[in-house]
Amino acid sequence: MLDFVLRNARMAGGDGATFDIGVADGRIAEIAASIDSDAPAEDAGGRLVTPGFVDTHIHLDKSCILDRCRSDEGTLQEAIAEVAAAKRGFTEDDVYARGRRTLEKAILQGTTRMRTHVEVDPRIGLKSFAAVRRLQRDYAWAIDLEICVFPQEGLLNDPGTEDLLIESCQSGADLIGGCPYTDSDPHGQIARIFGIARDFDLDIDFHLDFDLDPSRMDLEEVCRQTQAHGYGGRVAIGHVTKLTALPPERLKAAARRLADAGVAVTVLPATDLFLMGRAHDHSVPRGVTPAHTLAEYGVTCSVATNNVLNPFTPFGDCSLVRMANLYANVAQAGGQRALAACFDLVTAQPARLMNLKDYGIAVGHPADLIVLDCAGPEMAIAEIAQPLLGIKRGRRSFTRAAPALHPPR
Repeated sequence: MLDFVLRNARMAGGDGATFDIGVADGRIAEIAASIDSDAPAEDAGGRLVTPGFVDTHIHLDKSCILDRCRSDEGTLQEAIAEVAAAKRGFTEDDVYARGRRTLEKAILQGTTRMRTHVEVDPRIGLKSFAAVRRLQRDYAWAIDLEICVFPQEGLLNDPGTEDLLIESCQSGADLIGGCPYTDSDPHGQIARIFGIARDFDLDIDFHLDFDLDPSRMDLEEVCRQTQAHGYGGRVAIGHVTKLTALPPERLKAAARRLADAGVAVTVLPATDLFLMGRAHDHSVPRGVTPAHTLAEYGVTCSVATNNVLNPFTPFGDCSLVRMANLYANVAQAGGQRALAACFDLVTAQPARLMNLKDYGIAVGHPADLIVLDCAGPEMAIAEIAQPLLGIKRGRRSFTRAAPALHPPR
């Protein structure tokens, strides 16, 4: 017995055909050209249906603080300093309220899975962690939220931070991250993060190599540690803007190294475009890592949001379709195949990065379905298609009316 049927749904890779998707007990029970059922139904009207967008890198805890911070220089150093000062005044309820505002935007934009990075250090303690844990529980009806605790301002050179990281891991953090470029001993931080991750059997997600000077990179050390610990497929690195300064042969070698080690890459177009290249007064480099090029060499890649309305990124509506469109523009990816690959960077590939075994439109998987106002993945990116309907584990999570013209009669 079905609880619900989504009719006339077009799926990525479905050769243009439409299908009915039957849902029972929160899971996909049947997929067929036509399902004979009198269960309540919704007609997708031949629009594209996806299992939802996957945001692998966002900071809910420090979103929506533009009114508390300056962003005059637009540099990474200024952003870190401004947020470091602002977060001393954060309370748990404040983080919850701002995080809720951002999370609800993401849900309405069709995101059904998310990994949020949360700062832990002696300035903020575990306040942000506690607030995001509440969000994780309160919004489980609409989104699956992973929490990655990490030291934004250093680890080895910031006494007390390691104890707080360990406490948050003991209290239910889903994974641990690092920010080696903020530490006096980047390789020492990398080694310690791997040690803590091994102690708690957690995956790892680093902020890494976040500038345009390729003369010194921590990428190789992360790959080395990943292989030494047998952590292939369990490590991701975000930003990695140094890769944009490599000539083609060195970029190809880096891609092969990442693929061999099983280290995934998350590209953050809005933040990286805003912060990188500030020292240039002409021919400004974009600083956006070419995810589609890395993917061609077997690297698992994603495009994600990162920051929303703060000094790192003073804009954002949490639309991953918009972010993928921005990436496509910067990467000059305009062909049908390239646009479809950009769609994969916010759906299938980030699901692989997060090791989501139950992601996708398949019988037995959770009934997580988003109806987009377009006919295919290429046009979703090209047109920045709007999500019209969200279903999470078989339950409607949001609706948005399709736009309509009202000409004079």
